[in-house]
Amino acid sequence: MYIRKDDLVEVISGGDKGTRGVVLRVLKEKNQVVVKGVNRVYRHLKPSKRNPQGGRIDKEMPVSVSNVMLVDPSTNQPTRVGVRYLPDGSKELFAKKSKNRLRLLSKPNPKYAAKA
Repeated sequence: MYIRKDDLVEVISGGDKGTRGVVLRVLKEKNQVVVKGVNRVYRHLKPSKRNPQGGRIDKEMPVSVSNVMLVDPSTNQPTRVGVRYLPDGSKELFAKKSKNRLRLLSKPNPKYAAKA
């Protein structure tokens, strides 16, 4: 999974389709992400010491990572992503449509460097 906290994503299916938001949390073991403003639910709370008022609070629930796409900052469009090795052996995440780098994934490794 190449989606991380603070990435900008767009929802591509479900009730919130077309909504963009920033990733708040990544749940790797469940293959889900929590996106700000997406999949909101209301939680009804009884009055307690922690919350003396009680009432309804709304919060974001996790969304499957297959229902979101990373947004390419250069084109401002959702895009599929790929991984490629650079000539110095470092690994990067890139946008498939624009071929632009999204982030560097690993430091240079001579094992994957281009042979001269």
